[in-house]
Amino acid sequence: MWVSTKAQYGLRALIEIGRRGGEAVPLKDVAERQGLSQHYLEQIASNLRRAGFIRSIRGAHGGYRLARAASAINAYDVVTAMEGSIAPVSCVEDNHVCDSQNVCGTQDLWYRVDAALRDVLGGTSLADLIEQSDRQQHARLVQLEPMRPDVLGLGS
Repeated sequence: MWVSTKAQYGLRALIEIGRRGGEAVPLKDVAERQGLSQHYLEQIASNLRRAGFIRSIRGAHGGYRLARAASAINAYDVVTAMEGSIAPVSCVEDNHVCDSQNVCGTQDLWYRVDAALRDVLGGTSLADLIEQSDRQQHARLVQLEPMRPDVLGLGS
């Protein structure tokens, strides 16, 4: 399974929109903060809107906001909405595809890989991703913060 930039950027856009609460977020802001092409992001936002993850708000202070709570959106639903099937091999999605089903020594492996992907992605909510992203951002900011001489015990 290969996750395209469409699914990756879709999740990143949802994190950025979700971290703003109920505020309408212009795609320009999302593109700038995430370092993404606004044109490509517009296509992704269209898919996210059709899938029911975001809704558009018109007007001077318009943009996008989540269509439901971040805790009610999971990574599996987003990835499959953007990608389609995430099955690692075609026979996992449709066992009629495989002519070697009775002699295949790898089928069980692919079913376990598929189950693990579904468990990890399905068990990860957008709220989890927002929280993790905020923790990582905070850790980076703390590392960038200069140490004051008085904190280091060097006097002033």
